[in-house]
Amino acid sequence: WDNAVAESFFGSLKREMKYNYFYKIQEAEELLFDHIEVYYNRHRSHSSLDFVSPVQFEVNAA
Repeated sequence: WDNAVAESFFGSLKREMKYNYFYKIQEAEELLFDHIEVYYNRHRSHSSLDFVSPVQFEVNAA
């Protein structure tokens, strides 16, 4: 079974967060939330969505 979308996401996340060190778990949680909700869902274009963000894709589909 192939889960290319999840593998791509976690590969991107690992590269982008590689050099961040966290002293508290809350710091890591906040950075992860910001990465997913702000950057990944609102700004990053996705080739599987015709090169628009997931939020913009949903707006266009509505």
